[in-house]
Amino acid sequence: MTQPNIILILADDMGFSDIGCFGSEIATPNLDRLAAGGARFSQMYSFARCCPSRAALLTGLHPHQAGVGHMVANCGTRAYQGYLRDDAVTIAEVLKGAGYRTLMSGKWHTGGQLLAQEPEAWKPGTEGFPTPQQRGFDRFYGTLAGAGSFFYPHALTENGEFVQDYPDEFYYTDAISDKAIDMIDEARQDDMPFFLHLAYTAPHWPLHAWPEDIAKYEGAYRGGWDSLRQQRHEELNSLGLLDPTWRISPRDADSHPWETAVNTDWEDLRMATYAAMIDRMDQGIGRILAKLDALDINDDTLIIFLSDNGGCAELMAEDGWRDHRSYVPRLPDGTRVQIGNRVELKPGPADTFMSYDLPWANASNSPFRLYKHWVHEGGISSPCIVHYPALIEAETICHSPAQFIDVLPTFAELAGADYPDEYNGNAIQPFEGESLLPALGGSDWRREKPLYWEHEGNRAVRIGDWKLVSKHPGAWELYNMLDDRTELNDLSGGERERVAMMSLMYAAWAARCEVRDWPLD
Repeated sequence: MTQPNIILILADDMGFSDIGCFGSEIATPNLDRLAAGGARFSQMYSFARCCPSRAALLTGLHPHQAGVGHMVANCGTRAYQGYLRDDAVTIAEVLKGAGYRTLMSGKWHTGGQLLAQEPEAWKPGTEGFPTPQQRGFDRFYGTLAGAGSFFYPHALTENGEFVQDYPDEFYYTDAISDKAIDMIDEARQDDMPFFLHLAYTAPHWPLHAWPEDIAKYEGAYRGGWDSLRQQRHEELNSLGLLDPTWRISPRDADSHPWETAVNTDWEDLRMATYAAMIDRMDQGIGRILAKLDALDINDDTLIIFLSDNGGCAELMAEDGWRDHRSYVPRLPDGTRVQIGNRVELKPGPADTFMSYDLPWANASNSPFRLYKHWVHEGGISSPCIVHYPALIEAETICHSPAQFIDVLPTFAELAGADYPDEYNGNAIQPFEGESLLPALGGSDWRREKPLYWEHEGNRAVRIGDWKLVSKHPGAWELYNMLDDRTELNDLSGGERERVAMMSLMYAAWAARCEVRDWPLD
């Protein structure tokens, strides 16, 4: 079989129900087109946070095995060093060995900590700060750091050089899409199959969007977050993505009824801006699909779309925000960025820095509990679309659980690529995932290995239909996911032997992966 082109698209901080083909009212016609001719996985799992998920996705290993057990700060051990380990290989390194051109446009965030207000400490390419081109990518355009402005993103580089000037009408989501199209053109001139990792920062805070995109949604959310959660749940049921017997989780205890909300026009506008960011990402994906059609390679290209974690409930406080070093305090013309969810300001422009906050994130993750950072379903459930006409003959939904670590072995098998035992003189860990190709081919695929998670002390293990989960520092909870995926009926009290067995399995995995107790010393 001819080697297919492969495109891996990753959204940032987008909830389970935030795109049309997963129950949303947000206009995502291009993603919906991919789903209409492909497969959707209803139980695809991330690793709860941006950089741990990205490290696992790129390497087929659990985040700690890849070196990003927490975030990108170096916490002193190889499991928590904050950048990809040398005993792991990336998808790009594996596919490059099989003759692929390897391309990346977007967010890296697996190569050490680069803070916006500390540019003197940026040392990409040195020990502890590997760049995409040092980890197998032939071309890279994007940000090395995590979040930042969409109009003036910090640590933006192209092929090893920092980008100093931003053209008029620059918007990072658009730039990611445009550069990806350029890279596809270049790869086709070389007559080589290509792997493109398209890593958007949308819709991660700050709420930055074009006015015309915001205008499409302004007023659409005046019904509030409670009705939005319910509408999306009902749509997910009608799409066949959920079991209708699963009850929607109650409104989060830290939220409040929409009827008691103040500044409802501003609340509507925050969610409208968030929707606009997703809409603009979909528009860029549409341009990329149009390029594949123009080159007549759509049928020869595998595309997977994912989100790196669930919706984000983080508050941008006006005063004392703990992560103030992540934003640029002034625009190039000297205008001060006004950080915080300030009701006197409209979200969207470059001189604001807001989030959409917990109540709207609760709607993004409908019908599940909790958010990014936690390993209950709301934090780890990712929408997943797989489009590959050469293999997927009709629209289908796969309900078998899968995890980000399954992507690398899938790509390697499809490309006929060998996974190395040694790379650059380093013995390489065997990958932990399982190929998804049988599921794409229509078989009744079920993952054989258990699923494990740990992030900041939040931990879980899933074996078949059973999930053992704990919100740090709480006790274990046990759920039967076949009956209760929204995690409302804790069975731990009546299943003590199962809890003991699964907790021992988790402990053995945690020891093998060098997981440390939280908080870290």
